[in-house]
Amino acid sequence: MDAILWSWEQARATVASPDIDRMVGVAVGSPVVAVELGNHDGAEIAGRLSRLPVVSVGVGSYADYAWDIRCDDPEPIIAGVLANPIAAVTTAQVLRGGESRSFGDALLVESLAYATLQSGAEFASWLATQGRRVRNDDHPRVRTSEHDDRVDVILDRPRLRNLINARMRDELIDTFGALAHGPTRPIRLSGEGPAFCAGGDPAEFGTVADPATAHMLRSTATIAVYLHRVADRVTAQVHGPCVGAGVEIMAFCDRVQAHPDTWFRLPETRMGLLPGVGGTVSIPARIGRHRTLAWLLQDSTIDANTALKWGLIDSIQEPETDPADS
Repeated sequence: MDAILWSWEQARATVASPDIDRMVGVAVGSPVVAVELGNHDGAEIAGRLSRLPVVSVGVGSYADYAWDIRCDDPEPIIAGVLANPIAAVTTAQVLRGGESRSFGDALLVESLAYATLQSGAEFASWLATQGRRVRNDDHPRVRTSEHDDRVDVILDRPRLRNLINARMRDELIDTFGALAHGPTRPIRLSGEGPAFCAGGDPAEFGTVADPATAHMLRSTATIAVYLHRVADRVTAQVHGPCVGAGVEIMAFCDRVQAHPDTWFRLPETRMGLLPGVGGTVSIPARIGRHRTLAWLLQDSTIDANTALKWGLIDSIQEPETDPADS
């Protein structure tokens, strides 16, 4: 796989070719196209590339919104695409149309794309490096504490940094479902122990019989749907590691307060996947699709100050009590 680097003039001439779909894209070994735009916005070029299985990168200050990514230095983006080209292009395709989809349709597209990647070689390669893990914890994964003025929902798997497994998913669905039909009190979402949530539990990756069945399970029961019903009442108090699914869930909440020690990361593309807990909906709603894709492709860790600057969180503050204190 190789990147294509064009000047604006080269790109303008090439995308006009009726054979452009045979020249660009993952299937022909070119999963990313970066165009030096100069003083141009490249809208027509980006529009043509958006119909192809490729990550389009507009280089320069004037890059049009239609580009998948707009930046001054394309090299980190190119490296991320070439590391896992199918996951990168699939993620770009999902994010492109996200703003025009209803909430339900956006989750459906995300799940279908996730299932596609679950059956791919990139995810299989990552999964083969993980080894077999067995978890021996059998206590409830979620605690709730009711007060006159609020309800606390606490991720309670501290030894494993609140990794989300099927049981925690089901308990969160039950909890948010009940809160949607109860008194309309504010809800505070936090995590017990040293982390808010370190992501999905690797011990359960690849354990469902097949990707098609996994899609049916996500279509039947997903945290995003139930959290979305009460999201306008939820304040997330995050601290420590906030990774993958932790970021996806947090981003749905009406307000996010981060402890100064919080750090954030989206490793899904490196795993040959894309966000699968509603993150292709919740994260772009906060920071935009361009920044979301760039963050995924670079697999970078950001601190609370960067998250605040981006709009991923709403404030940085020491909590009045410990994050898990009820």
